[in-house]
Amino acid sequence: MEILQNILTFFSQTLIIVLAIVIVLVTIASLIAKAKAHKSFDIELLHEKYKDQTQALKSVVLNSAELKLEKKRLKKEQKNKKEEQAKAAASPSVPTKARIFVINFLKGDIKASASENLREEVSTILGIATPQDEVVVCVESPGGLVHSYGFAAAQLLRIRNANIPLTVCVDQVAASGGYLMACTANKILAAPFALIGSIGVVAQVPNFNRLLKKHNVDYKEYTAGDYKRTVSLFGEITDKGEAKFKEQLEITHELFKSFVSTNRPHMDILKVATGEYWYGELALKLGLVDEIKTSDDYLVAKAKDDHQVIKISFEQKPSFSDKISDIFSKAFSLTVSKIIEQNDLAKKI
Repeated sequence: MEILQNILTFFSQTLIIVLAIVIVLVTIASLIAKAKAHKSFDIELLHEKYKDQTQALKSVVLNSAELKLEKKRLKKEQKNKKEEQAKAAASPSVPTKARIFVINFLKGDIKASASENLREEVSTILGIATPQDEVVVCVESPGGLVHSYGFAAAQLLRIRNANIPLTVCVDQVAASGGYLMACTANKILAAPFALIGSIGVVAQVPNFNRLLKKHNVDYKEYTAGDYKRTVSLFGEITDKGEAKFKEQLEITHELFKSFVSTNRPHMDILKVATGEYWYGELALKLGLVDEIKTSDDYLVAKAKDDHQVIKISFEQKPSFSDKISDIFSKAFSLTVSKIIEQNDLAKKI
C-alpha cells in the first residue's frame, strides 16, 4: 500500500508540474498571438459569381443545340470584353463598367459590434470609389445602444458626405438603431415584409432597493453632481431622479427624430416617430423606404446591366487568447448556471 501511495503521489506531482508548464506555454502563445493582427479582408466579385452559377445551371439543363448557341454567345461576349479592356488601356482613368460596392451589416446586436468592421470597409471603399459608383449596404438590425448605433450611422454618413450614392437594403429588419443607420442612405429598399421604423427610445432598469431593505441590507452610493445618478439598480429611485431620467430619454428621442428628419426631410416625422414599426409595404406609404425590393433582386439586376458588383468584407478574427478566454468564460457561465439551478435561486429573485 505504501508503494502504491508513493506512486500516486509521484504521478499527482508530475501532473501538477505538467499542467503548470502547459499554462505557461499557453500564456506565452496568447501573448504572441495578441501581438499579431488577426484580420481578414475579402473581396468577392458578385457579378462573376452570378454569371458562373447561371452557366453551371445551363450546362445541366440545356440540350446540345441550345448549348451550342450559348457557346457562340459567350464567345461574342468575350470578344466584346477584350475590346472594352483595350479601350480602358487607352484611357485608364475612365472605368469600363459602373461599380457597385456591397457591404453587409447583418449582425446587428445590441452593441452594434459589427461597427468596427464597417469602419474598415467604408475606409477601404472611400479610397477608390467615385461619385459615379454606388455603395450598397445590407442592414439587418433591431437596434440597440444609442452611442453604438450612432457610430455605425456616422460611418455610413461618410459615404454620403463623399457624394457617393448610398443605397441601404433591408431584407428582414431595420428598426430603432437599425433604421438610424438606414436613414442615412440616398435610397432605402425593403422587402415586402421587412420590419421598418421603431423611431423611439426605451430604457428598462430593474431596481432591488426594496428587496435590500426587506433583508436589512444597507446600500450607500456616493456621487458628486445632482444628476450623476438618476436611477440605479440598488439605490432608491426618487421623484427628482426619475423625472430627470425621463427628460434624458426625451432629449435622446428628439435627437433621433432630428437625425432622421435631416436625412429624410420629405417624411412626416411626427407621424412615424411614435416608436411603432411597420412592414415594408406600409413603410413605403409612410415614406420610411423608397422602394419594395430585396437586396438580391437589386444586385442581380445591376449585374445584368453590366455593372461590376464587388462585395467587400472585413472581419476581426478572435485571437488565440480570445478563444481560450471564451472557453473559460463559457465553462464558468455553465458552472454558475448549474449552481443556480441546484439552489433554486432563480425562483427567489
